[in-house]
Amino acid sequence: MSENIRPCRCLLAQTGKEETAADIKARIERLSEKERADSELYKKRLEVCTACDFLADGTCLKCGCYPEFRAAFAKNRCPAKKW
Repeated sequence: MSENIRPCRCLLAQTGKEETAADIKARIERLSEKERADSELYKKRLEVCTACDFLADGTCLKCGCYPEFRAAFAKNRCPAKKW
């Protein structure tokens, strides 16, 4: 009897992929203030992502992005139209 094993609904930093998470963080830090979402908007977006069925092991299954990176851009939108 096989069990349904669901990947974690967690962000990249929580997956144990430290090198990739550090790279994404460094890329976000290099964004200009004009490009970057403010910290409150970023936090709200990631809260939505962590509750989303498309998030699996730090990756958005809808588009293949890392949500932390997509959410960091002020003008970006969620591919599932959730934010």
